[in-house]
Amino acid sequence: MDYKKMMTLVKSTNKMTDIIKAFIKTHHSFFLAYVLNLGIFSFIYILGQLPIYFLVFSVELSLFIGGCFFLFKFSRYYKRFRLLERLDKEPIDTLKQLSSNRDPSEDFFHLKIENLIEEMQQVKKKSQQRNMSQIDYFTLWLHQIKTPISAISLLMQRDNQSKFSRQMEQELLQIENYTHMALNYLKIEQSGSDLDFVQVSLDRVIKETVKKFSILFIYNRIQLDYQETAAVVLSDEKWLRVLVEQILSNSLKYTPEGGTIKIYMSPTKEDKLIIEDTGIGIRAEDLPRIFERGYSGFNGRINEKSTGLGLFLSQEITKRLGHEILIESTVGKGSKVMIDLARTPLAKDY
Repeated sequence: MDYKKMMTLVKSTNKMTDIIKAFIKTHHSFFLAYVLNLGIFSFIYILGQLPIYFLVFSVELSLFIGGCFFLFKFSRYYKRFRLLERLDKEPIDTLKQLSSNRDPSEDFFHLKIENLIEEMQQVKKKSQQRNMSQIDYFTLWLHQIKTPISAISLLMQRDNQSKFSRQMEQELLQIENYTHMALNYLKIEQSGSDLDFVQVSLDRVIKETVKKFSILFIYNRIQLDYQETAAVVLSDEKWLRVLVEQILSNSLKYTPEGGTIKIYMSPTKEDKLIIEDTGIGIRAEDLPRIFERGYSGFNGRINEKSTGLGLFLSQEITKRLGHEILIESTVGKGSKVMIDLARTPLAKDY
């Protein structure tokens, strides 16, 4: 017998033991009455000085009838117990099956339970409809906001001599970045069937991301130290690009003018991408919570730059892709983001 079968047998044995204990506890008054009844009859036989074989026959007959009765009661109790286990998954069908052999005294409780389940299902249905409506609205809004962003970008390209042109260009890029982040945030919850795992050139993803943020590198005089990786990883290219964009955007946001951002592969572990900056860093007490939804930490509250969604989104993406992300940081020195891109190919990926 293999380990899994043995563990299943142990669990089923433990469950049966628990059911028997629960049955005895529930019907302990019947057991006591039965034992007391046997004791009274035995006492009468002894007082009447009747032949011992009458007593033995009576006890055996009583035990047989009592055993059959309790076995019948236990079988019904066992079936009812197993039905109750399905109450969470199939509440309505389970209650209907329980109704066929229930005690009339339980009618009131069953009626209340059915009403509560119906109310819960209605509330859940309304909540899902409301959430879907909100998602549809925000998705539509995010797609529509892209139009004025593109229009502003074209206007700025025509008049690039304006005094505030550089600053407007940076702010426009930030608006576009936040818009994409919000759109990806909505999509990530429904991306289970949207993943397409292929062999991805990591350098292509990095170069396209760096090109997107080139304005911020140039205008803020942030030096880029990029060492080509020559790595090909198994991942979803679209979501991997979003992941790299989020990390690089964070580094640019918190790296002061004249700082440096390094992008390279770990010299000690294969398929581990490192994005390191000389930014303001993250406090040690904030590090355990940086991946929480909406948590911006001390830096976000002071600088009012953080939405608390970037790193949350990054971790959600790494989970979906089967990768891992880890951040090390020291206040005043900078942060190091390590993305382990190693992933074991699964049959369902193809």
